[in-house]
Amino acid sequence: MTEVVPHLAEVEADVQDFVEAHMETMLGVTFLASEYVIDCVDGGRIDSLGLDENGAPVIVEYKRGIDAGVINQGLYYMAWLTNHKDAFRSLVRDRLGVTAASQILWSAPRLICVAGDFTRYDAHAVREHRRSVDLVRYRYYGSDHFGLETVASVTGQSVSSRRVRRRAASLPTVRRQDGAMTELAAVLDEVLLGLGEGVTRVQRKQYRAYQRLRNFACVCPPQQAKLLVYLKADPKEVDLVPGFTRNVTGLGHHGTGDLELQLRTERDLERAQDLFRLSYAAA
Repeated sequence: MTEVVPHLAEVEADVQDFVEAHMETMLGVTFLASEYVIDCVDGGRIDSLGLDENGAPVIVEYKRGIDAGVINQGLYYMAWLTNHKDAFRSLVRDRLGVTAASQILWSAPRLICVAGDFTRYDAHAVREHRRSVDLVRYRYYGSDHFGLETVASVTGQSVSSRRVRRRAASLPTVRRQDGAMTELAAVLDEVLLGLGEGVTRVQRKQYRAYQRLRNFACVCPPQQAKLLVYLKADPKEVDLVPGFTRNVTGLGHHGTGDLELQLRTERDLERAQDLFRLSYAAA
């Protein structure tokens, strides 16, 4: 057994280059541009620009160690971005095509700050902003491993809408009536939001995504007889049950995830608990 000692990067650029090269795997974000020069009086360069799994614009800022200015700097760039949508739309069109540019989710732009560490004041500060901000701590482990850990994750909603009632171990009974699927969807919403700290919810027309840094569940609107949920869990690691779970790798569907889950009753919701936790851990 050999101890692997965590350490910081030699220079900030090492972190940026490494994350940009693996941004989709690490953050669930499609890389668009590096050191993007903004056109304004004060000037500036956005470290990384990207588009997340739900089509939301993403700004990523990096710091080698602790730097109290990274959050304010990122928020400054986000303000510029939301006021210059045409410039970002043009960038997306050039990199990803017309379809992606037409489906940008402007209601949920995100700022991801990757740094050696953050103070408790940083974590408190982001909760006071009405913006979607993720504070992510990085570490190198020896020469072969690199890790990211979410310190704080805040959605751009009001405080009251982010509060989630802590649920008991057992799920409440869902009444079987005409609105059964809607009620089941409401219970599912509480379950997914209650899986852990830092879970955020993003609403798109075709689905609702639940994410940490990356999506771990996407829920389609209720159908007459079932709810379709797509999870990040690897279908190859799951015992598939016909009518309950399905491998949809390579098949087109709304949202993200290769494991399809079909929920018809509160019993199905109970059966899915381990799969929800597996997908949450994978994200």
